[in-house]
Amino acid sequence: MKYSIVFPVVLVALALSACSKPAAVTPAAAPAAAAMPGPAGPAGPAGPAGATGSTGDVGPTGNAGAQGATGDTGATGSKGSTGATGDRGKTGSDTVIVVPAAPTPGR
Repeated sequence: MKYSIVFPVVLVALALSACSKPAAVTPAAAPAAAAMPGPAGPAGPAGPAGATGSTGDVGPTGNAGAQGATGDTGATGSKGSTGATGDRGKTGSDTVIVVPAAPTPGR
């Protein structure tokens, strides 16, 4: 009976140890050292001047505008005032009318 209890315990211990093997851990590689840039060199020579652009074309002339509408007719003016009344006639007159005498026959 001693072996009947020991055998299953050993079997369980082997089975459990086979299932949970830890994975091997490898350390991460250290980052490479960055190269430090040196001082800047002298400036290069200036480049040639660019070409001058051409003048653009003149655009087309616009269309003539529409003719305006005819204006309204003005209002009729008001009637003028009545003229002054003339003087009444006189009974006596200063005008003398001379009637020539009829020619006598035979003269």
